[in-house]
Amino acid sequence: MNRLDTLDSDFELAVPQHFRFEPCLSYLSRSANECLYEVRDDQLIRLLKIGGSPTLVRICCSDDRMLRVQALSGQIESDEAQAEVSDYIRIWFDLDRDLDPFYRMAEEHPVLCDLTRRFSGLRVIGIPDLFEALCWAIAGQQVNLPFAYKLKERLTDAFGDSLEWNGRRYRLFPRPEKIAGADLQDLCGLQLTKMKAGAILEIARLMSCGELSRAGLLALGSHEAAEQELLRIRGVGPWTAHYVRMRCLLDPRAFPIGDVGLHNAVKECLGLDRKPTLPELKSLFADWAGWEAYATFYLWRSLY
Repeated sequence: MNRLDTLDSDFELAVPQHFRFEPCLSYLSRSANECLYEVRDDQLIRLLKIGGSPTLVRICCSDDRMLRVQALSGQIESDEAQAEVSDYIRIWFDLDRDLDPFYRMAEEHPVLCDLTRRFSGLRVIGIPDLFEALCWAIAGQQVNLPFAYKLKERLTDAFGDSLEWNGRRYRLFPRPEKIAGADLQDLCGLQLTKMKAGAILEIARLMSCGELSRAGLLALGSHEAAEQELLRIRGVGPWTAHYVRMRCLLDPRAFPIGDVGLHNAVKECLGLDRKPTLPELKSLFADWAGWEAYATFYLWRSLY
C-alpha cells in the first residue's frame, strides 16, 4: 500500500482503494484563509520540517493510484527523509485505513449512502502535528470558522518560521518550545481569550518538556486512555479531545457529539425543522458504530 519509488528527490506513494485526490483537495480548499498550505492547479504545496530543515513539498495525483511528491525547496533524497515525508502524508490523508467496511456499511443507510456517493474517495484529513491539532481545536472553540483561521494565522506569524519561494510565503506552525516561554499577554494580544491562551501555553509547556506527545498518547494502548490524558489539560473538554482523537490520532470511533456543525448537518440531511437532540444523535450513530469519525466527517463535508 505504501511503496516508495525513488526518483532523485521526488518519490511516489501508493494510495489504497477508496481514495480520490480531488475530494480531499476540495475539503482542503474550503477556506481562502488557510495559512499553512496552498491548493493550486490540482496540487498541494506545504512547508514541512524534514530532518530539522524546512522543506517545501508539492503533492499531486493524476490517477488516484499514486501520490507524486516533489521537493520544491530543500531535499528529500535520503531514505530517512522520504520516510519522514511519507509518514506525514499517510497521517494527513489517513492512507493506512481500509475504508471498504465503511463504504459497505454506508450502502445500507440512505443518509450515508448519499454522502459516500457525493464525496467518494474522501478521507478524514488528519493533522499529524499534535500541537497544531490542539491549538486549532482550542482556537476554534465557540467562534466562527473565519475567525478561527485568523487566530491560527496570527499564532503562526507570531511564533512560526516561514520560507519565501517564487514570490510566495509558506509557513510552518510554531513548535511548542517557541510558545512555551511566551507570556499570557503575548497570546491575548493575538485576540485569544485568557482561557484559550492559558490552555495553549500549558500544552506548549507539556509538549516542550516531553510530558505530552502524539506517540505517547498512542502508546497508552487505547484512544479512551488518550482521551482521559487530554482531559487532564485545563481548557481541553470532551469536544476538543474527540476532535484530536479524530484528526490527529486517527481514531475512527471518535465522536464529537456536541459539535454544532454536526448538528446542523444532521438537521439538513434528515430534513428536520430543528437540530437533533443528543439522544437522537446517539441513536442515529448507533448504526455506524466503529465509524463515527468518518460519518461525522462526511456530514461536515455536506455543509459546503
